[in-house]
Formats: sequence, C-alpha cells, structure tokens
Amino acid sequence: MAKTGMSRRTALRAGAVAGGAALAGGGAAGRSRGGVTTFVVVTGASGAPGGIDALSLRGHRTVGVPLPGHRATDAQFALDHQCPQDPASLATRPSPLAGIGLDDYAEAAIRVVRAVSGFGPVVLYGGSMGGAVLNRVGSAVPHLVDRLVYDTAFCCVDLACPEDYLATPEGSTSLAGALAALVVADPAVIGAVRVNYRTADREALAGLKELLMAGADDAEFYGALAHLHPDESLTVGREDSRVRADTWGRVPRTFIRHTEDRMIPLALQDRMIAEADRATPRNRFDVRTVRAGHHATEEEFRRIVDVLDGLPECRR
Repeated sequence: MAKTGMSRRTALRAGAVAGGAALAGGGAAGRSRGGVTTFVVVTGASGAPGGIDALSLRGHRTVGVPLPGHRATDAQFALDHQCPQDPASLATRPSPLAGIGLDDYAEAAIRVVRAVSGFGPVVLYGGSMGGAVLNRVGSAVPHLVDRLVYDTAFCCVDLACPEDYLATPEGSTSLAGALAALVVADPAVIGAVRVNYRTADREALAGLKELLMAGADDAEFYGALAHLHPDESLTVGREDSRVRADTWGRVPRTFIRHTEDRMIPLALQDRMIAEADRATPRNRFDVRTVRAGHHATEEEFRRIVDVLDGLPECRR
C-alpha cells in the first residue's frame, strides 16, 4: 500500500471527512401536515447515498441524497482500485470530487427536500460529516423541514467547521488520525482525500476498526468497509457550516449520542449540543443516547431505528 506523509491537521481532515433566540413552533413542523413521513438521509464522509430500509419496513418513506461525487456515475472506483491495486495510479488519478464543496452538497440535499416536501412531514437525517449539510439546509429552507436529526454528527455553532471542533479539548481523544495510515494520495495532487479501504495492511485496519466500529466482528467490519467510497471532498470539513439561529433555530431537532464513538468523542458531542441549546434556548435538542461506536453495528442501528420511528413526525 502506498502511503503519504500527513500533518495532524490533514489527518483530522481525513477523519472529519466518516453545532440568537429561536421562534417557538418551528418551520415546517409549525404546520399540521398529513401524509407519510419521508426521511431524507445525508451520508457522512465516504458513504454511499441511500435510504434506510428498516424505516421503510415500518411504513415510512426514505430516500438518500445523491451527493455530488458520490453518485454511481461519478467514477469513485476505477481499475486501479481493483485487485491487484495500482498504487501509482491511486496516488495521481484526479478525483471526481475535485472542486466539490459544502455548497454543492447542500444544494443536492435541498433539491431532494423540495421534491419530497409536498407528500408529508420531512425529517432530514445525517451522521458525522452529514451534520454540516444539515446545518446548511436547516439555515436555508427551514420551512421545508419538520425535524433535523443529528446521529453523532457535527453541529457547528460557536466554531466554524468540523476541523475546528476536532481541535478542541473535547475532541482531543478522537482517533481520527488513524485514517492517515490509509490515505494513498496527496490531496493537493488529486483534489480530494483518498482513503484505501481495501488495503490489506493489518495494522492500519486494526486502527480503523477501533476508530469506526470496535464492537463489530470482522465479518461485519469488512462488510461495512465494502460500502465506503474512497474519495471525499477536500474542503467540506473546513468550510463554515455554523447554524443560523433565526432560521435553523426554528426547526425541531434531535441529537442521537453514541457513547462509544471514537471519531466524535462523547464530550465533543455534548459540547455541540450545549452550544446549540444556548443559541436557541426556546428550541433545545431532543437528546437520545445509544451505546454504539461511530459506525453503528447492525444490532446497534436497530436501537437508532427505534428512536427514529418514535419521533413525533412518525406518530401523526
């Protein structure tokens, strides 16, 4: 496996790439809307777009946001990624995510939210880096969103971006730097962060498992890696995604804390929750807690689905 030297800040970028007074009532949730609830799902870093089948089985609609650079036609994968891999090509092949940033992600999410908002309540759900997109969408179109759900996701309030939060004392125990061992290209050369999740480097994989899902057995861990995209935006983790209290602050919101998260430590999750609650004291986070790592196992995710299925927007 080809490796590149990385500064701590670049390593944190790779890891971030896996929070005025509010008005009472809220945006779309201030209206009584019939119809079937739609969960619009924003993936975290390196995730593939998709809905949540377990919610569909409970009678809800779910749809994934096709983030630019992560669509099936966006050439995330090439021959150099197959076996045997071509390290030289992986290190130099331009990324389909070059030049793509948070504005592009937010616009994609807003398009989906607009498309589904006429059918019933809309719950915008995101994990990890997807929280930056939730902040942008909630700030831009609060009237189209009934609830924002942050599943151990970045919610930037006092600080500008996820990178800034990882650099705080609360973020100091994050193991995000473990991703550095899997980065196979200079981000400045390919225009993105490229992580080789198909590596056979046992030491690097052990660090990655501890970071993402230490509670999983190897079969589930490798199954999860098979669904991850190698390339992620170079800039999303350092772009300003601070919330707007006058718009975002009107939307009801839920934060699902993961007690075993080694990417976004629990103390950092709690810091972002507290900052958001201070910013909008009349509309505080509905806080739920699950025992789970950053990337929930199948058993852990069942408890998250229970939380989502029990939201007010699902009981109309």
